[in-house]
Amino acid sequence: MNKSEANVFLDCKGLNCPMPVVKIKKALDSLESGQVLLVEVTDKGAKADIPAMLKRTNSELLGMEEKDNVFTFLIFKKTK
Repeated sequence: MNKSEANVFLDCKGLNCPMPVVKIKKALDSLESGQVLLVEVTDKGAKADIPAMLKRTNSELLGMEEKDNVFTFLIFKKTK
């Protein structure tokens, strides 16, 4: 995954949960349907928290990667 795959990039490295979830929710609210959000997070709790949060939103997790203690999430905002 790289930043060119996304419409919006959100850097949440160094933030502890729930702050990444809060920032992702705010970013998703501002996205248009069909856009993709790429998020980088360093909090290990995000591996469970972000997919759980996405189940409650109109968004889909397209993928997650872990490299050098950075978790990268690619999130698609579905049409309403």
